[in-house]
Amino acid sequence: MTFHAVMPLDDLVDGIPQQIRLNNRTLVLVRLDTDVYVLDDRCSHEDFSLAEGEVDGDEMTIECARHGALFSLVDGEAVTFPATRPVASYATRLVNGVVEVDL
Repeated sequence: MTFHAVMPLDDLVDGIPQQIRLNNRTLVLVRLDTDVYVLDDRCSHEDFSLAEGEVDGDEMTIECARHGALFSLVDGEAVTFPATRPVASYATRLVNGVVEVDL
């Protein structure tokens, strides 16, 4: 595993997607309490930013704002149509208040 420091946890707003670039990848980070979930920031149905979508913390999903496809924050699986393919998800950890992502 190769973890990369991304940002302090306190810089993420709970339930609000945050887009970042890391090692030539565009990712979306979502904070829910002290947990942070990281996915590729492109809908697998149509090339559109997931960071523009809404998060449902109860269902642990993020919605693509273009066509409404839902993706699991936990593993990137497509939960609803029109998406049928998952998006990549990445392991995270918190070290001294800083979010780290495993690429």
